[in-house]
Amino acid sequence: MSLRLAAVDLGASSGRVMVGCVGVDRLELTQVHRFWNGPVRLRDTLHWDILGLYRETLAGLGKAGRLDGLGIDSWAVDYGLLDGEGKLLGNPVHYRDARTDGVMERVLRTVPADDLYAVTGLQQLPFNTIYQLVAERSLDRAETLLMIPDLLAYWLTGRLGAEATNASTTQLYDVRARGWSETLARRVGVPAGLLPEIREAGQMIGPLLPEVAEETGLDPATPVIAVGSHDTASSVVAVPAGARERFAYISSGTWSLVGLELAEPVLTAEAQQANFTNEGGVDGRIRFLRNVMGLWILQECLRVWDTADLPGLLGEAAAAPAFGVLIDPDDPSFLAPGNMPRRIEYFCAKSGQEAPKTKAAVVRCVLESLALAYRRTLRLAQTVADREIEVVHVIGGGSQNELLCQLTADAAGLPVLAGPVEASALGNVLVQARALGAPLPDLTAMRALVRATHELRRYEPQGKSADWDAAESRVFGGSR
Repeated sequence: MSLRLAAVDLGASSGRVMVGCVGVDRLELTQVHRFWNGPVRLRDTLHWDILGLYRETLAGLGKAGRLDGLGIDSWAVDYGLLDGEGKLLGNPVHYRDARTDGVMERVLRTVPADDLYAVTGLQQLPFNTIYQLVAERSLDRAETLLMIPDLLAYWLTGRLGAEATNASTTQLYDVRARGWSETLARRVGVPAGLLPEIREAGQMIGPLLPEVAEETGLDPATPVIAVGSHDTASSVVAVPAGARERFAYISSGTWSLVGLELAEPVLTAEAQQANFTNEGGVDGRIRFLRNVMGLWILQECLRVWDTADLPGLLGEAAAAPAFGVLIDPDDPSFLAPGNMPRRIEYFCAKSGQEAPKTKAAVVRCVLESLALAYRRTLRLAQTVADREIEVVHVIGGGSQNELLCQLTADAAGLPVLAGPVEASALGNVLVQARALGAPLPDLTAMRALVRATHELRRYEPQGKSADWDAAESRVFGGSR
């Protein structure tokens, strides 16, 4: 008998409600509802439309039919604040908002980077939750902080809590003690009482509230289950790696999360200097990774060009000359929404390059530059974690981009296995299924089921490593 489970999977540009059927030798997903997600600017602040996301979540659950359970995953770092009556104080602010400009530098003058890394093991990013909270104007009126999936779960069940994988991205979480660092919170002026009790992936949150059950048509006893609520944590669950495979992963979407799965955090000075993050994973694993800008730049180019013909552009880009124009995709100028083709021109002017003249050349530039950033990060990860990589798994939406996958194999000099596309939703339903008694005792068993039920595409490295060495030196100066 199969379990029927809903995965509410919220990405930074779209949301989905997927229904998964999980049984012996069965793992299937069906999309029942998809909706847009993105920033909403109100005067000088960039927000998320959290009420719209909740509305669409209910709409999707209403289309799901009978369910044995449901779980929610989303992007990291952003949050909502509740007052003493459990009411939301305002629409959550988007991590790309400018309110954190200069905040990280100010905090580091009070709490040195070495102290932060020793506790949290997190990559320094200017939009980390800790810096957003320092910039927060409503903190004095708040009683509870909830990360985005926890906020939606609260509205569905009335139960407060903080799932560990998303909590670990806040830079207020002790990665070794596996709980909030109240000492660190006090040092930056965040009331420790704001931080709710930690719960682990697989824990039952609670049944649906009566009004939610009535609106969606679901049984009021339907359990909401904590999954790896950071979408990358759920994605890594679904990496179709073998039990003894020495693998790296690239969770490729709006952002690319490039890294390794480890048993323990790496908190060395070398890891800190290389700006690697140690985020919590399902079953106590560590996601040792770095954020790379990902397909955001390409998505913004397509928006500015007002075109949906990505397949045609990819075909032309594949035939374009190699290493013509290269950018650093993690340059801060590419972070905020805007005219990416124009920003690429500015980057080229600053770096002494002639800007790409066609849309296909821009696409080639973006994807080749991403592959270079992946190459650099993978090589750093091997060195810093003292871990050999045999194969790279590309999961998520970017696994459908054949040109990017081939360029990644070429750049890394390693075979790339692409798929599954819906990795976060698969990891979500797998954790739910285990919580409800499915014979999936560990990550090895979950991944074996993914391999047995999903087709993967293999890309072998082509070309010369020396060409990529020279290209990397052009962009990054050969620095590690």
